[in-house]
Amino acid sequence: MSTYTTLRLERPTPGVLQVTLDRPDRLNAQTRTMFAEFQRLADGLRQDDETRAVVLTGAGRAFCAGYDLADADELATLGARGMLSLQETSARALESLRSIPQPLIAAVNGAATGGGFSLSLAADIRLAAPEARFNAAFVRIGLTAGDLGCSWHLPRLVGPGLAAEIMFTGRLVDAEEAARIGLVNRVVPADGLLDAAFEMAAQIASNSPFGVQLTKTALQANLDGVSLRTALELENRGQALATRHPDMPEALSAFKERRTPNWVG
Repeated sequence: MSTYTTLRLERPTPGVLQVTLDRPDRLNAQTRTMFAEFQRLADGLRQDDETRAVVLTGAGRAFCAGYDLADADELATLGARGMLSLQETSARALESLRSIPQPLIAAVNGAATGGGFSLSLAADIRLAAPEARFNAAFVRIGLTAGDLGCSWHLPRLVGPGLAAEIMFTGRLVDAEEAARIGLVNRVVPADGLLDAAFEMAAQIASNSPFGVQLTKTALQANLDGVSLRTALELENRGQALATRHPDMPEALSAFKERRTPNWVG
């Protein structure tokens, strides 16, 4: 596979690919480059007969802290067409990851906020360390929490009422609550998180690759009553419209003043 600047790829066991978000100094916050590399990774995995399962995790103490606020200041200055183009590119990257033929396991080792929350939701299976935290952070900076598939995935996992609460408030969901409400499959001690993910990936890899791929296709097809593509298009337009409103730069500025770290979540 190609060389990446925001991702680190390793093969811990035969048939298993570990993908690590590799910007630990920024809590693995997302950038245009990272979204482009997600797309390139997904395109490569579609042609990869060696990989039977993928484990996605974050370097350092976070899984992914959402869109890097060092890049977020530009959002309010982009024209409507520019913002929609950025949103659609980012959404396509996560949709592409979700639709890789191999099962995708998210080993959520820390904060998964904003776009990082949506990234974790794009996985087929989620394991969480006790330190994991989830929130729909974009609603806290004047944007819509319906972002990168969140409004489609979350109600299917936790139900519409809890999804509404989590998305309207932007509150943090800790690992224990996440397991209780079905947001993650289970909580695993931090020092055993990757081992648990690799063990599950190895179990998957021991089955017929074609059978597993067809199973994933069937699961996703039967979840798609209202298509993810339709949900993404609605979210993309909502996010583009939100950046046109004067509330957004004001809310973003206030949010950044309340927090020392320069990233979402």
